[in-house]
Amino acid sequence: MQKSFTVGPKTFVLDEGKAEAAFAAKRVVGGRETLAFNLLPLKYGWAYELYTTMKANHWEPEDVPMQRDVEQWRSPDALSDVDRWIIRMGVGYFSAAEGIVGDNILTVIRELVTASELKLVLGRHAHEENIHADSLLYMISSLGINPHECEAMFEDIPSIVAKNEFVTRLSHGLRTDLDMTKDENIALFAKNLFVFGQCMEGTQFYGLFGMILSLYRQGKLTGVGTMFRYTLRDESNHIDLLRQLLLALADENPQVWTDAFKEELRDLMREAVRLEKQFIADVLPVDGVGLSRVEFDQYIDYIGDRRLDGLGIAPLHPGLENPLPWLAELMDIGKEQNFFEGRVTEYQKSGALALVSDDEL
Repeated sequence: MQKSFTVGPKTFVLDEGKAEAAFAAKRVVGGRETLAFNLLPLKYGWAYELYTTMKANHWEPEDVPMQRDVEQWRSPDALSDVDRWIIRMGVGYFSAAEGIVGDNILTVIRELVTASELKLVLGRHAHEENIHADSLLYMISSLGINPHECEAMFEDIPSIVAKNEFVTRLSHGLRTDLDMTKDENIALFAKNLFVFGQCMEGTQFYGLFGMILSLYRQGKLTGVGTMFRYTLRDESNHIDLLRQLLLALADENPQVWTDAFKEELRDLMREAVRLEKQFIADVLPVDGVGLSRVEFDQYIDYIGDRRLDGLGIAPLHPGLENPLPWLAELMDIGKEQNFFEGRVTEYQKSGALALVSDDEL
């Protein structure tokens, strides 16, 4: 169908059929390539909705006061050795882990997807990883932690080395020009989405999140805890983004989404959970006040199963309940008041969707 528009002496003919064909050619991977970055018409409406939610949740690390945290960190009595080690492991691990995620989003996932609205929301994802990395620098500099100690953790603590090797080995194989019409390459891409979205951000981040928020709950290092709460809110959107992207990829490529392939993903989650438990043992070698390694191990099992369930994959521990239900309250920050030195602040701008529901824990 063609439409013509006459403006003065000129007539312009627009071929709607070509536009409809271009829309039909949109795919997660292997779709119509274009440099125009034309978002409309949207094929993946969920991606744009998620983008607007993420944009409305914008925050800056410097808006979080750290004076009380600095006082506690410098005080010989305000924090235990366990508390201090949790924070060192937290800022040390996340200061580089966020960069690993952001790099994979930009140089692997965003490069391979072909629909413009998917590139848009992935760009926002990468931007938020930059904010998270920046927040870690802010924490490190505020507390006066030696940055070389953070770097050394990636070389000297075996559980951190193992976690990083687990995620990066699937990233390296996609950093070359691949024919994304081949099933084996689509499967490799699907595994990347699963490992970074559901295993790393979705499960392996949650042990430390829980420990740091436990300290926050006790009134310890509340500035650090505040930034981790906002980071966690962002992570819930990242997890959902890569989950929906994986489901869309599976819908367009059902020949890859087989029972055997789903079992491979279960095995990857099983490995991710095992590595995270090793890491938790290093972060929490002894139980602290209100902190139990057994409970955090069970929490990781619970979280891993929630990620599998979100993809319609059988859990590893059927019927397992959340051993740390109090985390649900700390993870919902939509109505927090007087958060920043007496100012009533809701970092989620008006019109944004709910932050973290109990179903996302």
